[in-house]
Amino acid sequence: MGKPTGFMDYSRKDKAAEPPKSRIKHFNEFYTPLPKEEQEIQGARCMACGVPFCQSGKMLNGMASGCPLHNLVPEWNDLIYNGNWEEAYSRLVKTNNFPEFTSRVCPALCENVCTCGLYGEPVSTKANEYGIIENAYDCGYAKARPPKVRTGKKVAVIGSGPSGLAAADQLNRRGHFVTVYEREDKVGGLLRYGIPNMKLEKQIIDRKIAIMEEEGVVFETNCNVGKDVKAADLMKKYDRIILTCGASNPRDIKVPGRDAEGIYFAVDFLKSTTKALWANHMELKDGAYISAKGKNVMVIGGGDTGNDCVGTCIRHGAKSVLQLEMMPKAPDERAENNPWPEWPRICKTDYGQQEAIDVFGHDPRVYQTTVKEFVKDKKGAVCKAILVKLKPKKDEKTGRMTMSEVAGSEYTVDVELVLIAAGFLGSESYVTKAFGVETNERTNVKTAPGEYETNVKNVFAAGDMHRGQSLVVWAIREGREAAQKVDLSLMGYTNLSVQ
Repeated sequence: MGKPTGFMDYSRKDKAAEPPKSRIKHFNEFYTPLPKEEQEIQGARCMACGVPFCQSGKMLNGMASGCPLHNLVPEWNDLIYNGNWEEAYSRLVKTNNFPEFTSRVCPALCENVCTCGLYGEPVSTKANEYGIIENAYDCGYAKARPPKVRTGKKVAVIGSGPSGLAAADQLNRRGHFVTVYEREDKVGGLLRYGIPNMKLEKQIIDRKIAIMEEEGVVFETNCNVGKDVKAADLMKKYDRIILTCGASNPRDIKVPGRDAEGIYFAVDFLKSTTKALWANHMELKDGAYISAKGKNVMVIGGGDTGNDCVGTCIRHGAKSVLQLEMMPKAPDERAENNPWPEWPRICKTDYGQQEAIDVFGHDPRVYQTTVKEFVKDKKGAVCKAILVKLKPKKDEKTGRMTMSEVAGSEYTVDVELVLIAAGFLGSESYVTKAFGVETNERTNVKTAPGEYETNVKNVFAAGDMHRGQSLVVWAIREGREAAQKVDLSLMGYTNLSVQ
């Protein structure tokens, strides 16, 4: 694939990022794509390796190695190198319903196991994917293709995140009538309100939703199933139901002073900014959102959501940003016990942290630290936080390492806004109870291993609601696999491909 000597002839080039102090002045995407000719040269770097780990999606040492969607990466790298962009698009969408999303928000598991990157720089696969899908829209390849034959079967998808959209897209292609129910005012789930605009501009979602509607998918927004609509009514109306409501229970911090004003879950904070931007033509209007302007902000938790909070707060005009991480800092390079092609457990400095370094002069992250208490002012608002250092300690009974407090290490910081980005615990009980589906100890919807049908006949589950909090690529894969299982149960056979 590509040019046999391309990885030696050409250096890696990627989309160029706007400088931090410039991009923090707006909420738009801040990468400039490569020219088409340069992107074709990047396709040439794909080296025809014997085992393309980039598309394997295998679990190694508990972590995904390569793309869970099994994207045909070497094939479409070769196709763009040869200038065959339309065929590259055709191969890309065989495995991925939404490359316009993944090419923006996926952490590029494919690049982290690229053979070319073992001793050099990996192929810029994510940028190539972006080039293929955006070229397809520009050239009209990514147009609506309604199914020519309808089966007469009706399927309801509850939740319009990436898993629900993938399941809906697959089943509609098969010819089933699909209706997607969404409790928010707009479609997209975490893509819409969990991921900030500078990572995924919302018109990109609307562009794809318009195509799905033209192809026949029906979307019902402002419709909270389990509250506004009875589950029993849907089970009578539809032949099959797929629950894709996400892992939407945020993990809380239970310490004294938690009830103080000014403490929010990260998802509520990010959502308020996104809604305010779109209500005011991409301008933030005072009083219309949870504001960090002029405040000392503390973000509790790392990961993508914590980083997104940091970047959003800086755009608000925060006075300072502190980000707490309970665990020790990861190494800057692979450790010996984390060999390639495993996912690299190394310290990642993402866009929000880069911006904080540029604005404040230092990394906002403080490791091995947690909150012991919040302090309120006379009005009941948070004004300070008492923090404590942590150290790894081995549990003598289980043998597992836990983080325990370091005696006498407490210290106090000023803070007027606290954002809790400590992850999610699982599905929301009012939905699972409404449908009567069983959940496991993590409150994820329970199914047999490798299956998607629940204990309730004709009710399936997929995505974060099924597997727990995860990546967009895993959500899409689960949606595709659930759609295949639903189709098989409806028709007795299936021609829906998963990979």
